Amino acid sequence: MPEAAKLIRSSDADAIARGRHGDPFAVLGPHAVKGGTVIRTFQPQARTVFVLAADGETEMSRAHPDGLFAVKLKGSPAYRLRAVRHDGGTEELDDPYRFPPVLGDLDVHLLAEGTHLRTFEKLGAQVRIVDGVAGVDFALWAPNASRVSVVGDFNGWDGRRHPMRLRHEAGMWEIFIPGLGQGAVYKYEIVASDGRLLPLKADPYGHFAEVPPKTASVVWELGRRDWADADWMAAQKARNDRHAPISIYEVHLGSWRRVPEDCNRPLSYLEMADQLGDYVADLGFTHVEFLPIHEHPFGGSWGYQPVGLFAPTSRYGTPDEFRTLVDRLHQKGIGVIIDWVAGHFPNDPHGLHHFDGTHLYEHEDPRLGVHKDWNTLIYNYGRSEVVNYLYANALYWLEQYHVDGLRVDAVASMLYLDYSREPGEWIPNRHGGNENLEAIDFLRRMNMLVYAEHPGAMTIAEESTAWPMVSRPVHLGGLGFGYKWNMGWMHDTLRYFSKDPIHRRYHHDSLTFAQLYAYHENFVLPLSHDEVVHGKGSIFGRMPGDPWQRFANLRAYYGFMWTQPGKKLLFMGQEFAQQSEWNEDASLDWHLLGDGRNEGVMRLIRDLNRLYRTEPALHQLDNEPAGFAWIDCNDRDNSVLTWLRKGFDPGDFLVVAGNYTPMVRDSYRIGVPEPGWYRELLNTDSEWYGGANIHNGGGVHTEEVPWHGHGFSICLRLPPLATCVFKRER
Repeated sequence: MPEAAKLIRSSDADAIARGRHGDPFAVLGPHAVKGGTVIRTFQPQARTVFVLAADGETEMSRAHPDGLFAVKLKGSPAYRLRAVRHDGGTEELDDPYRFPPVLGDLDVHLLAEGTHLRTFEKLGAQVRIVDGVAGVDFALWAPNASRVSVVGDFNGWDGRRHPMRLRHEAGMWEIFIPGLGQGAVYKYEIVASDGRLLPLKADPYGHFAEVPPKTASVVWELGRRDWADADWMAAQKARNDRHAPISIYEVHLGSWRRVPEDCNRPLSYLEMADQLGDYVADLGFTHVEFLPIHEHPFGGSWGYQPVGLFAPTSRYGTPDEFRTLVDRLHQKGIGVIIDWVAGHFPNDPHGLHHFDGTHLYEHEDPRLGVHKDWNTLIYNYGRSEVVNYLYANALYWLEQYHVDGLRVDAVASMLYLDYSREPGEWIPNRHGGNENLEAIDFLRRMNMLVYAEHPGAMTIAEESTAWPMVSRPVHLGGLGFGYKWNMGWMHDTLRYFSKDPIHRRYHHDSLTFAQLYAYHENFVLPLSHDEVVHGKGSIFGRMPGDPWQRFANLRAYYGFMWTQPGKKLLFMGQEFAQQSEWNEDASLDWHLLGDGRNEGVMRLIRDLNRLYRTEPALHQLDNEPAGFAWIDCNDRDNSVLTWLRKGFDPGDFLVVAGNYTPMVRDSYRIGVPEPGWYRELLNTDSEWYGGANIHNGGGVHTEEVPWHGHGFSICLRLPPLATCVFKRER
């Protein structure tokens, strides 16, 4: 001990042993002194420690009873350590404190500036080879901490073993731990500036995590993947374009289909890759949209309260297996959109909340930082490091997982400072208004980055207010999203089709009102998961009448939806008339497909998607006034609507007629722009779909009878509770 005491100050030794030293690299590892090198290591599990160098083995002296060892050697030798444990076992290891800094000067500068767009390549846990030694780089932003350590099974969860180096310029902590690799389980132990030991934290940049309810991060090397979706990625921009057919199947991974014979477990990513891919391709959807796949502690949040934004949830497999799911979907011609939650995060102690002992990621003032509806925390969009974290995350999913788009959740809650707040519960912006100026800047910048870095990708806003120009370019004053969910259309049309047909004449405007604003945005028409939870029942369950009428109403509604302007989104189960409300803990009611009426609805969805994809008039001008015209929107007494859909080619148009009462309308005359034979392309009352099979004999000829402002007209037999589509044969 006397000899060792000469090699380290007692105050440093005591601070290292207590895990309270603010600069462990200044003490531990090799340090040049007069006449040689002093090597110090803290190994509390060891009885004795030896330095192994080229010229032999040297026993280190114990410098502190808790396990601090030191020795002075001549020269500057390369070395390893051999620790003899108290149980007599031995282990050889490389000393983490002999390796250079993890972060380069440019990285530190960009991280401090908040402009490092590839933070996921530098922060978190990165598998590396340094000086010929394999291990893991750890780097973390925690500027107000007095000490940060990596803890895990590899060091007995002892925060004294691997305290990190602080890069003061950026508030980043870093360390290279040799000998670790993929699969290592870890967290960060953080001591706040006031000396408090905080709850162990998961890695904000962790690529993988333990299966909940466990909460630790797991080292995972993404590396390079031999993707097989080159054809898809080459065509990505055209497939996501606003002139393209986009029909989205929304999926919750945990409840789409389960395995009853295996404890009713959900399908894995790999099982979904084939089963979901084949199913969606067969039904003709162009994209799937996954409810948030980020790691989240509470399954009942459906992923909307994420803790690990950079980690696909381990509930269904590994990051590589999620990549396989995306790859396989692309190979089957299906795009992948993920729900992206940048509006809030949960207050779980292992997450971002009070991360370094301060309100680092969230606002300190609860009037700005607490989401009352969900008891979650709101990101501080005014802090450059926080928005940099989110910008990098958006790019991460597009680059590392080849996803095609981000549907941004709860945008309205981000835009308004008084969202769901009473007077006195919010703070006005600098102009005295209720707009969250920092969040607006964040959304605009995020969209600009996504489209600049990945021109073929898309962003979609779930925005439920009348905020202007959500899906217009930033340089024109918009928020820069590619698309926006049309929540008004969804509420109006669901309300209409939920009415008894005898009352629909009084609610006719619910189907026509959306045309007053339909082209203010690039809209997606959504029948999403939000419409089949919290006591709302299923979409089928909202339909009125006896069973026959309920199925007919649903088919008519889908026919209306697919022939209205706007991209389409349908939540899983609604394609075969799921009758019960969605339950995230159970499989969809696949047994219903034994009923011909449910199978008929599925056949209709398949045919609607085919028609939507193959008929340019139904998708090319989805977001432009030139793509739609009413023939007659005023026949409220008969609850009949007729309209035209048009493509780029002036001669390319479809005629659509909807009869939304249970009465057959014989000899119903409507005007059409051109003479000829109008073939009936689709009739939701077809017996193939479970209907009464009232039809028009395959089509009708025009008559030279002016009607509805057109020089020609056709007389139709409109089936009850049905939507019909006609096309003029050239």
